[in-house]
Amino acid sequence: MLVGDLVSTKEAAALLRVSHWTISAWLSQGKLRRVKAGGRTLIAKADLEAFVRRSSDENVRVGAERA
Repeated sequence: MLVGDLVSTKEAAALLRVSHWTISAWLSQGKLRRVKAGGRTLIAKADLEAFVRRSSDENVRVGAERA
């Protein structure tokens, strides 16, 4: 895995159009995998893509948080 293949939680939130709190919740729930590097939490882009595919299969709408 290359450094360019990793994104921060804030970048992941922007890509999926959700809040960084939602990303943190998904990480805690084990829905997304984290990579720790130098105290930072990062997420592999491939894991984000897999998550979106799984979510669409399960009818979870990414980018449509409830108010």
